[in-house]
Amino acid sequence: MSERFDCDNCKESLYGRKYIQAEDNPYCIPCYDSLFANTCDECKELIGHDSRELFYEDRHYHEHCFRCFRCDRSLADEPFTSQDDALLCNDCYCNEFSSKCVACDKTVMPGTRKLEYAGSTWHEGCFICNSCQQPIGSKSFIPDKDDHYCVPCYENKFAPRCTRCKQALAKGGVTYRDEPWHKECFVCTSCKVQLAGQHFTSRDDSPYCLKCFGNLYAKKCEACNKPITGFGGGKYISFEERQWHQPCFTCSRCSVSLVGAGFFPEQDEILCRNCNSNL
Repeated sequence: MSERFDCDNCKESLYGRKYIQAEDNPYCIPCYDSLFANTCDECKELIGHDSRELFYEDRHYHEHCFRCFRCDRSLADEPFTSQDDALLCNDCYCNEFSSKCVACDKTVMPGTRKLEYAGSTWHEGCFICNSCQQPIGSKSFIPDKDDHYCVPCYENKFAPRCTRCKQALAKGGVTYRDEPWHKECFVCTSCKVQLAGQHFTSRDDSPYCLKCFGNLYAKKCEACNKPITGFGGGKYISFEERQWHQPCFTCSRCSVSLVGAGFFPEQDEILCRNCNSNL
């Protein structure tokens, strides 16, 4: 008597029948499908042992059920994505959810490099300088109405130019006589020290620091021989083409201050009333 060879579930003989070994036990085909086959998430039917099964995010599908929700294209061998649990092919997803490049009017595909600015989207290669036509990429740019410029082109096209060096003045700088200057270019005509942020004056439209202006052009105090500039609120006394700093305007004999008092010129000297009386 031959040994029995039965389905582990229904106990029917498997002699002369197809069977599948699972968990070390033999099963007839109907029992195997009912016990181990997954249910298709789309049609809700069992995925038989002889069907190609596709698996995505804990969901199982017959190959013919794994299709785009919009166009019904098979996704078995196609790239796809999921939107609110609906499967979409790349074309349908892009048409419905992806942005379009404002330059070429083509879809910006998911995963491609793009640039977004002011609510608009560009392919990375489509976002170019309006002047040199080169891609701007991740570099700095300057918008001008509906155009975009790389920084060098914008400076060459629009930025004011320094009165001294004639190079573009991108930011900051100094305005003198309604003309733009780089801070480092706005210097004293004589000693070349930078004048930005400090007091200065001019002669014949040329700027000078106070020290150089005083040394070159200011009249000298009759007493100390230092320049009389009048800058910073300094007061001075003038008499017969001679000038004195106010603190220097003193009697040549006794050194008493003559500011606001009567005085007497005596050749190159100036005398107070008392010293003049003693002559």
